Amino acid sequence: MRTQVAIVGAGPAGLVLAHLLARQGVESIVLESRSREYVEKRVRAGVLEHGTVDLLISTGVGERLQREGLVHHGINLLFDGQAHRIPLSELAGGRTIMVYGQQEVVKDLIAARLAAGGQIVFEAEAIGVEEMDSERPRVRYRHGAEEATLEADFVAGCDGFWGVCRPSIPEGVLTVYDKQYPFAWLGILAQTPPAGPEVMYAYNERGFALHSMRSTEISRLYLQCEPDEDLSNWPDARIWDELGVRLASGGHPLTPGPILERGVTAMRSYVVEPMQHGRLFLAGDAAHIVPPTGAKGMNLAIADVRVLAEALAAWYQSGRSDLLDSYSNTVLRRVWRAEHFSWWMTSMLHRFPEDDVFQQRLQLSQLRYVVSSRAAMTSLAENYVGLEMV
Repeated sequence: MRTQVAIVGAGPAGLVLAHLLARQGVESIVLESRSREYVEKRVRAGVLEHGTVDLLISTGVGERLQREGLVHHGINLLFDGQAHRIPLSELAGGRTIMVYGQQEVVKDLIAARLAAGGQIVFEAEAIGVEEMDSERPRVRYRHGAEEATLEADFVAGCDGFWGVCRPSIPEGVLTVYDKQYPFAWLGILAQTPPAGPEVMYAYNERGFALHSMRSTEISRLYLQCEPDEDLSNWPDARIWDELGVRLASGGHPLTPGPILERGVTAMRSYVVEPMQHGRLFLAGDAAHIVPPTGAKGMNLAIADVRVLAEALAAWYQSGRSDLLDSYSNTVLRRVWRAEHFSWWMTSMLHRFPEDDVFQQRLQLSQLRYVVSSRAAMTSLAENYVGLEMV
């Protein structure tokens, strides 16, 4: 097959890129290793920044999001036995966040691409990117029992941390920055109404906890745990008991309900530089990972491809190459800002194994400062809802 832009991965990054390119008259084909059913049910992030929501609405894929998404004007930090509200909208010029699951964003984008005649090849496993230094890079992939090749002018690697695009770049080109945290999150999706109207982050002597939601009937909750945690040690009753203890200062009693999904998520901060080589451009988790504490992963991926789509459109429409040449430098400014914010939130709210009483006192001091200083709250709010300029 032949196309203008070969996109590897049908997550938010790949699908938004295909959608934005189509609006500029640029052809693309998306290769996705999983089935359509799998990617539309894959539960991941759920908090959309203000700019992400604006982009989806302004480009015609926000109708269901506006109808079903939950707009939030604040978040709560729980510590010292109290809940402290951060009024995001008041501090960030009216900007908000929206709770709307990543899988719902993916469903909307897939439906829009297919309705417009776009090509998404599901169950097509990319196995390598070749000739990325030439004017005709190509992606080799398996579809069914056969191997095939997709040739393009450019390749967008939107295939996540474990994908093949980043490893296809020759050794020695990329600089890797990697930090792994000594804890993980035990996350559940539960069929029970959210205990409170807004997201709650809890700092507790037993470890971090997070209360979020996916709808008015489905809650998403997390507990700090060991990186190698055995889920068999966590029956439903123990999960709900521990959540009740760590979230107690939120003032909203939990209502245990059926647990629909559960899993352990490792925590790491990861960046590669540059995010491009030849005619291969990386976006989203293929180039960077953030701990989920800052709610930045999906938003950062969409911010990447927004820049990439503009650069590719400029190349096709006027032959400009400067935006493509500067893609990595442009997006890395936002990437590192999000990395810092996510690291900061993670470091402030989690218990580290090596922490002594001194370190714990420093964390509490930081939390008390954040909720008592308008300047500190404003900084948190601006980063949380998404910075307009970086």
